[in-house]
Amino acid sequence: MKHRTFLIFVFISDLLMSVAALAGIFYLRFRADLIPSQVELYYSDLVFPALLLYLYWLVFYLYFDLYTFPAAPSRFDETVRVYKAHFYGILFLYLLTFDITQPLSLGRLALLAYMLLHGGLTVLGRLWIISLQRRNYLRGIGLKNVLIVGYNEYGFDIFGKIREFPALGYKVQGFITLDMAKHGGKSYEGIEVLGDVEALPEIIREHEIRELVIAFESTNHEKLLDVVSRVGRLNVGIKIIPDMYDIISGQARTNQIYGFPLIDIFPQLMPRWEKILKRALDIGVSLFALLVWLPFSPIIALMIKLDSRGPVFYRQERLGKNGRPFMIIKYRTMVSDAEAKTGAVWASKNDPRITKVGDFLRKSRIDEIPQFWNVLMNDMSLVGPRPERKVFIDEFVQKIPLYKHRLKMKPGITGWAQIKHKYDESFEDVKTKLEYDLYYLENMSIRLDLKIILSTISVMLSRKGQ
Repeated sequence: MKHRTFLIFVFISDLLMSVAALAGIFYLRFRADLIPSQVELYYSDLVFPALLLYLYWLVFYLYFDLYTFPAAPSRFDETVRVYKAHFYGILFLYLLTFDITQPLSLGRLALLAYMLLHGGLTVLGRLWIISLQRRNYLRGIGLKNVLIVGYNEYGFDIFGKIREFPALGYKVQGFITLDMAKHGGKSYEGIEVLGDVEALPEIIREHEIRELVIAFESTNHEKLLDVVSRVGRLNVGIKIIPDMYDIISGQARTNQIYGFPLIDIFPQLMPRWEKILKRALDIGVSLFALLVWLPFSPIIALMIKLDSRGPVFYRQERLGKNGRPFMIIKYRTMVSDAEAKTGAVWASKNDPRITKVGDFLRKSRIDEIPQFWNVLMNDMSLVGPRPERKVFIDEFVQKIPLYKHRLKMKPGITGWAQIKHKYDESFEDVKTKLEYDLYYLENMSIRLDLKIILSTISVMLSRKGQ
């Protein structure tokens, strides 16, 4: 079962179980004659409430990431996740409809019964789908293509684990060796060596690889960085053995299903529905911000013009997602042609090139407002790593191979690094911010985006932008 098909089944199951739970409570309350009722209701009256309740639960399910699943999801963990969402959902519904004169009325008890029934039915539906997926994996249906990078005892042990636990959903397509001259043409238990690290991008595309499992000896840390650098822009997951964890700066997430000894690095956790919602949020907020700001724009333009000669707006080419260039637009905060003599350099604290009005615009983050146009044009997002110039990116990639992973994300007006650290003034600032950007890549979610946006508003109001 493909991941998309799996999610469709889960959505349908949740809808059916939501309707079934409401119908069950309706039957017990109004049809079973267990409790006398003076209200006359019919099943046809449930159509609109059933739809409304499903949408209500959908919000909680999305908030608690109930449509994001790990490889081989645990039945117990799934049960806990569902009831956790239900507990908060019912608590909110209880407080929303609370009547201080009748805190333990029949309606309150019916609400509790509804939570238990709805949660139980939802769990049953999800566990049935998980079991169906596992049966498909055991039959070899819907498996994820995997490469083991390392033709050695580590790789052979991992291959044995994958073969021992087919419910993981992995299918090993081949091995990648560090020494093609030594291992070229060899195979292990019918699985061939397909090439070396240099050939990885081509092999990934040819065999439609979804996951890489790095199985080097712990002394080959530099080779891991080489692999990460080569596949940085490809849509492929990377897993490593635990003794290599220290080199990727803590940007990892453990995966211990069946005792499977691997760690995910840079997992992209934002599901498709969240990506769609993120884009909708980008468009909605950008349109609103540009319309609200429109009356103030002439005032800022006049302030910039009176303060120094030059254009109101500053345009410059930056690299976006997957290295695609675009023209960023900001209010000008420096003197005109600030880099004409020096070339591309960072702005420093108390930089003499920054104008008086520009200093105010930077600290209040007002200089970023024109970038909402870049967001509307889909070059940027509200939240993401700051877009950088190609000349700096080329330099950073040479010194920090992991830097290329920033380009997997659409750049943003604000980001986790921006609210946690100051403007870049040195190479050390770049490395520090990279850690924050990689954290964001690993933990991307609508919840985190909202937290960053609210923190950015606080920074703007307090004028702590530099």
